[in-house]
Amino acid sequence: MSKSNNTEIASLGEFGLIDRLTARLKQRNASTLLAAGDDAAVIDLGEEAMLLTTDMLTEGIDFDLSYFPLKHLGYKAIVRGANDILAMNARPEQAVISLGVSAKISVEALDELYEGMELAAKELGIDIVGGDTTASMNGLIINISMVGRAKKEDIVYRSGAKEHDLICITSNLGAAYMGLHLLEREKRVLKDIENPEPKFADYEYLLERYLKPRAKSNVLEALREEGIRPTSMIDLSDGLASDLRQICRSSQCGARVYLERIPIARQTTELAEEMRIDPVIAALNGGEDHELLFTVPLDKQEQVARLGLVDIIGHITREEAGVVLVTPDGEGIALKAQAFDR
Repeated sequence: MSKSNNTEIASLGEFGLIDRLTARLKQRNASTLLAAGDDAAVIDLGEEAMLLTTDMLTEGIDFDLSYFPLKHLGYKAIVRGANDILAMNARPEQAVISLGVSAKISVEALDELYEGMELAAKELGIDIVGGDTTASMNGLIINISMVGRAKKEDIVYRSGAKEHDLICITSNLGAAYMGLHLLEREKRVLKDIENPEPKFADYEYLLERYLKPRAKSNVLEALREEGIRPTSMIDLSDGLASDLRQICRSSQCGARVYLERIPIARQTTELAEEMRIDPVIAALNGGEDHELLFTVPLDKQEQVARLGLVDIIGHITREEAGVVLVTPDGEGIALKAQAFDR
């Protein structure tokens, strides 16, 4: 086949590529309850089910070791894997870690990486049970496979949202993206300067949101105590616009999100304005927030609001209504996913 007839991956996008590759895959075992298409695969264990997911981080694409402490990177890698299990309303229990290691990485550096992984694993009650290592010619590569468990009836899929359900998120948006921008800015400004002193004052919160995101298991626990089971849920890793569209696509529904209800931290707004970035665009498309986006029945509104742990930002509509962002003056704008580049 000539090169001119080849399809560029960029023309499909991440989700289009996944759809294309998995469309040919056939399920051969009755124990496979769900394969591709959600935050984790679901495997039948009788009354319970096993949840299985994997996540890869590549140096130069997902992280930059010139400013990303290895201990924080290890912590974040575990949290990213755990969030995929939590987004299915399940308990993450075991992790398997595979590393591609280049010659520039020392044993002491890997010690730091694993120290961060074990810290996150301890906080979340996860056992790191093994893995693999291989040589890498292109820097550090981290792959986390995470295993979780839940009763079948407790599992929450992306496909369960119903008309009139409330759309909820577990914290403010756009902070991680602005934290990344701050790090990249200081890297550029201080290039070739001996003994550089980056200017991070007043923006520490943004750095923490990017470098050390926290899993939201406490929110799920609070919902369980209230007897509330989300109807759909997803890990907010690709931005509100993209991830909400994933729920709507799986649930065959539309959505209305109200701009004035989307929480944006003060530091996010201040740095965005300083760097001439629209904070709303950062919140909608920035990604890396690793919050939980979920829906609950309308009659649970008072209970959810009383928890004080989530923001209600909109509601689910009929599919033909589309996914719409409503401005303060009542104008409806089609909400489209715009993946940010580094």
